[in-house]
Amino acid sequence: MPCCDLKCGLITGTVLGALIAVLGGILIPVGNTLIENTVHTETVLENGTLAFDTWTSVDTPMYRQFWLFDVQNPDDVLSQGAKPVLVQKGPYTYRTRFIPKTNITFTDNYTVSFVLPLGAIFEPSMSVGTEEDVFTSLNLAVAGVYSLLNHTLANWLIQSSGSTLFQNRTVKELLWGYKDPMLGSTLGVFYPYNDTIDGPYTVFTGKDDINKVATIESWAGEPSLSYWNDTYCNKINGTDGSSFHPFLNKKEPLYFFSPDICRYFQTLKKIYITVSTKNISPVFNIDNDNKLLLSLPHFLYGSNDLHQGVIGLNPNFDEHSIFLDVEPITGFTLRFAKRLQVNMLYGPSDSIVILNKIKDYTVFPILWVNETAVLDDETADMFKKELISRMDLLEGFQIGLIVVGLVLFASCLIGLIVVCTKPSNNKFL
Repeated sequence: MPCCDLKCGLITGTVLGALIAVLGGILIPVGNTLIENTVHTETVLENGTLAFDTWTSVDTPMYRQFWLFDVQNPDDVLSQGAKPVLVQKGPYTYRTRFIPKTNITFTDNYTVSFVLPLGAIFEPSMSVGTEEDVFTSLNLAVAGVYSLLNHTLANWLIQSSGSTLFQNRTVKELLWGYKDPMLGSTLGVFYPYNDTIDGPYTVFTGKDDINKVATIESWAGEPSLSYWNDTYCNKINGTDGSSFHPFLNKKEPLYFFSPDICRYFQTLKKIYITVSTKNISPVFNIDNDNKLLLSLPHFLYGSNDLHQGVIGLNPNFDEHSIFLDVEPITGFTLRFAKRLQVNMLYGPSDSIVILNKIKDYTVFPILWVNETAVLDDETADMFKKELISRMDLLEGFQIGLIVVGLVLFASCLIGLIVVCTKPSNNKFL
């Protein structure tokens, strides 16, 4: 090949390699823009988007696992004022959120309203026993009147009905309700639940502002709560925890609202986070008129007074903390575990005869619940196909252009230098 032709070819290859590498570099911000636009489009809550399909689907199984505490020494507690000795048994598992959202209605102000039907189906294969397993637990009615009524009146109700501080109830009765002989009404830690509704909710679609997507505007027809004597606590803040806005900053706090306890949580440090509630909070169950106290299971992060009130609790961070696992690009929650313990208070009383021997106020753990879900394989595959695979393909194309361009540029440049530095009388074979 003539020298001038070889030089021209090498020069052409060098320029072409440089152009290809530059093109790959230019495509990085262009590609990022395409990715951002795609993610924004797919995370808006409107018909046809990945977010809407996931939001309306009930394919991802959600479970509530219950661990109940069984009192081993009820007679000693009443006759001697002994500390309750508790043994935990569980899980008793129920599938929830298997009924799709109803009354989905879009409005002109970029919001969508819906109602969430509630129900629970017992899952024997995921449970340690049956719903008919019997536990010795705190009498909900007795603990309720202790906290809410004059003790003289409470004592009359207790004695006239033959009630005592503890009762034997099945798992099904404690969770979903039983006819209480003292009050003559149905009581249960989660009564009523089955065949009821949660909401209505109104949330932002994110169409006008993607940073507001899935954020709750109102719940049960109100923009704030009225259960608490504090404006801050009465706020309805954040999403329901199933998703957040895309492109999350890992230092950005996230907020999610829990209707079960009528409060919102704030994440602590990062996207893959653990949410902790370090103090128990009083909540009134309006339907049962019982005063409930909520904490993390086994009083995790609780004070010494809480731990010393009963025997048999073993708080463990891995088992008893709340966590969300959120994919930061889309804001989708991949898995979560919301863990809370339900407690009630009892203590000494001169007027209530059955409590005459009780020495100290006791926050008594009735049960704790782990509400959990993991993104199912079908939704995960759809998520990967619609977003992640596109992003990987575009990123691979960008890197490929840059690598090919740089290799071509470097090899041709080296060849050109070698050709130009050889003596002119050399012949190329």
